[in-house]
Amino acid sequence: MTPTPTTPTALVTGASRGLGHALAAELNRRGWRLVLDARDASRLAASVAGLAQPGLVVAVPGDVTDPAHRAALAEAVGPRLDLLVNNASDLGPSPLPPLAELGPGALRRIIEVNAVAPLALLQSLLPALRAGAGRIVDISSDAAVEAYAGWGGYGASKAALDQLTAVLAVEHPELRVYAVDPGDMATEMHQAAFPGEDISDRPAPETVVPALLSLVDGDLPSGRYRAADLPVPTGSAR
Repeated sequence: MTPTPTTPTALVTGASRGLGHALAAELNRRGWRLVLDARDASRLAASVAGLAQPGLVVAVPGDVTDPAHRAALAEAVGPRLDLLVNNASDLGPSPLPPLAELGPGALRRIIEVNAVAPLALLQSLLPALRAGAGRIVDISSDAAVEAYAGWGGYGASKAALDQLTAVLAVEHPELRVYAVDPGDMATEMHQAAFPGEDISDRPAPETVVPALLSLVDGDLPSGRYRAADLPVPTGSAR
């Protein structure tokens, strides 16, 4: 399938695995044109190769904290963007240290990836988002609003992302701007938070995709949502 001028375009960061890959796979099945980002070039290439319609995908490997990489993403998107999903995240050191042992450099890196880079990426894509009356989905966490031992750095970064998302929604009423807490998932990042433990009882990332699509397809106002609370079509997997 070849994209047309009316084919919707989405940019999904952190799309080589986990929730980013699961969402990208469903959008690809729907016929969306995708620009996908991940730090591991070979893993991103393998992820794209496994999609139903890889011809609709532009893979741009790199680090979202790199201005040159963000510029490359914006160039790949082109003049119109319908959906930006800020999914790329950095957990920080594993095992998760208490705040008294979290080095300033590690904290800076977490905040740079999880809060600064999503804002910088949006800034570079704002004209394209406006042209597409676009939607922004920032992947947050319950650690942004709950105090969990060991999760201080990650939680602080996601709390910052939540506030940035909320203010952007006020400043840009022409867009839909969402922060979403997807809940616990059986992902590599979640496993890194619990090294040596069995987390196979957590839901697969694919079960969260219908909730995210309710934001893509629906008319919910800008705001912060829990995936578990979002309406999904009857028969969709949670």
